Amino acid sequence: MTKFGIGQAVKRTEDQRLLTGTGKYVGDVNLPGQAHAYVLRSPEAHADIGRIDSSAAKKMPGVVAVLTGDDFAADGVPDMPCLLSVNSKDGKPNLVPSYPAVAKGRVRHVGQPVALVVAETLAQARDAAEAVEIEYRSLPAVTEGPDAIAKGAPQLHDNVPGNLCFHWHDGDAAKVDAAFLGAAKTVKLTLVNNRIVANSMETRGCVASWDKAQGSLFVHTTCQGSHHFKRVLGDMMFKLPPDKVRVVTTDVGGGFGMKYFCYPEHVLAVWATRRLGRPVKWISDRGDAFLSDVHGRDHVSKVEMALDKEHRILGLRIHTVANLGAYLSNFAPMIPTGAGQGMHTGVYAIPAAYNEVQGLFTNTVPIDAYRGAGRPEAAYLIERVMDAAAFDLGIDGAELRRKNFAPESAMPYTNAFKVTYDSGNFVKLMDEARKLSGWGSGFEDRRRAAASRGKLRGLGMSYYVERCAGGGGEAATLRIESDDTVTLLIGTQNNGQGHETAYAQVVSDRLGVPFDRIRVKQGDTAEIATGGGTGGSRSIPVGAHSAQNASDALIDAGKAHAADLLEAAAVDIEYKDGSYRIAGTDRAASIFDVAKKARTKGGTFTAGADYTPKAATYPNGCHICEVEVDRDTGQVQLVDYWAVDDFGMVLNPLLLAGQVHGGVGQGVGQALLERTVYDPKTGQLLTGSFMDYTMPRAGDFPDIRFSTINIPCRNNPLGIKGAGEAGTIGATPAVVNAVVDALKPLKVRHVDMPLTPERVWQAMQG
Repeated sequence: MTKFGIGQAVKRTEDQRLLTGTGKYVGDVNLPGQAHAYVLRSPEAHADIGRIDSSAAKKMPGVVAVLTGDDFAADGVPDMPCLLSVNSKDGKPNLVPSYPAVAKGRVRHVGQPVALVVAETLAQARDAAEAVEIEYRSLPAVTEGPDAIAKGAPQLHDNVPGNLCFHWHDGDAAKVDAAFLGAAKTVKLTLVNNRIVANSMETRGCVASWDKAQGSLFVHTTCQGSHHFKRVLGDMMFKLPPDKVRVVTTDVGGGFGMKYFCYPEHVLAVWATRRLGRPVKWISDRGDAFLSDVHGRDHVSKVEMALDKEHRILGLRIHTVANLGAYLSNFAPMIPTGAGQGMHTGVYAIPAAYNEVQGLFTNTVPIDAYRGAGRPEAAYLIERVMDAAAFDLGIDGAELRRKNFAPESAMPYTNAFKVTYDSGNFVKLMDEARKLSGWGSGFEDRRRAAASRGKLRGLGMSYYVERCAGGGGEAATLRIESDDTVTLLIGTQNNGQGHETAYAQVVSDRLGVPFDRIRVKQGDTAEIATGGGTGGSRSIPVGAHSAQNASDALIDAGKAHAADLLEAAAVDIEYKDGSYRIAGTDRAASIFDVAKKARTKGGTFTAGADYTPKAATYPNGCHICEVEVDRDTGQVQLVDYWAVDDFGMVLNPLLLAGQVHGGVGQGVGQALLERTVYDPKTGQLLTGSFMDYTMPRAGDFPDIRFSTINIPCRNNPLGIKGAGEAGTIGATPAVVNAVVDALKPLKVRHVDMPLTPERVWQAMQG
């Protein structure tokens, strides 16, 4: 194996640049003659817009323009697109309301853009925005999904009766009904999956520039896929030929799904630069982020489980009300439906299952993908109801899981939703996690010790499986440069995962070229022809195989040049450890020498390849969390955490551990701390800053004890299973199950997330 090849724990090469302040983010981009844009946002959740008077603002120092919905409509810019749709139970597609980038006539959530102020400086634009006078006529608002469907609820869109966007379903309802009729025991649980704000370290932003003479658009933005933005902004919104649109993304300070989407602010910046004829820069501040970044989760679900007298699960029934916000973001209909489709039975051999989802519009920020997108919601439902069943039956949750696991001998296993898991040994991973955590006697000793200190101690388990790294393919191109380095061009987008390191390991391993001679380029649509971006834990399972295929193509492309250089027939040339050689001899030339030979003939040494997965991958694992609860205050403290995961073949153990740790951190944040709260009467966002919205901090976590038992994936040529979202999926039910276990002596069966001290204390009083 080449040093720093596949399987080695290499430290991230990009960290030196990022930690020393020499990275380049969109905020660092400044173009000659640029103006600065400030988005004036609605202070009302639901209101008709009357008079807009911007005359005073236009006269203020440095102001270039004040643009409103009337200007936007006059220029004929289309609505924001929803790119995916789902069918309701009646076979009809979901309803799609009008979604203008800047409001015209009515606003439907606090923070919706109502005007764009462009000035020479950001400070001037802010000052001018305060001088814009807007008359609002308030309307009743609704903020919760279940309230939006109630009789007499305020209606958001004329073409969406009852605020119902879709009523989707999956599974066999009749078979489930029969299972419940024959059940010895049924279990019911209502669960809230709380609304989350992504809060990436770097906020959103873009710099747009229009070349009128060339009719071309150049956009710098922070995102998870520059080709997606090129398609939406160029083709869908402004009807530009592909060769007239260039989108560049450099370093990205976190995305978590939220940065994959094209937002109104991107459209407004492009519209402004075309209208004004000069570059326009817009950067979100943290207040903007709370009011305009798509939010995540926000479901209310009713789960029912039927069991026989031997405690084997017979059927599962789920009904979810999904809050979509005021409008449809790019992928919104898919998130509560197709994104988690088939994952609701988890790792259990459940013969009958039925799932239905109602998507509702409310006067809140639109919802879209947040780390895991559908799979954390599914895992939370099944893992909480498993513990509720164990609670009701008075048995150990681990043993209930063991009795119902889909066995390794059944792999590939097709579940009740017709989803096929290619591999997995769920018993083995659970037993390892139980051993590490002292599930049983070891924990009971710790529980007694905690009780002597006036604390309640709990141990909670979750076993997740998720679907990721399927779908579309990815292309990669390799090029040997004149300075004896190798450049990899690929259309995924690093936003903190370590792509530069991981891809370099793949290429180094295949080519036998020193790791430090490999450069990875992403994010420039002018240099990289295609790209699926980063999302769904696909970059390594899909992108790494593309890079490997490109490496093989590069080796093959060089054989003719090597034969010419070594004066041999191409059929006699073999490649190993970075060099071409004549088979059976010691005559050899490095790949860099062969590249020089190719250049002397006026050519370049480059090759490309792609890979499209035939099926998804199914990472899975057992997470166990140990907590202490203060009897007097309800304060929850995490005291230990174990994760035993199956990710198939591991490319870089160090990067993998980082992904799991980060995912667990976000899952714990949702379980214990994070909650987006709107005033139900006014629709005002009450948690609009870090003063009110609690983010997890380092002190909230113990050491996360992470290990793997890896079973190669049958659906991936490298045996890799996606890993980027798994920690989030396993963490939330593990934490909640642990807290409920701690409260078991008080007969507490369930507490909704986030498990704040107030909520836990109230549950203890009940």
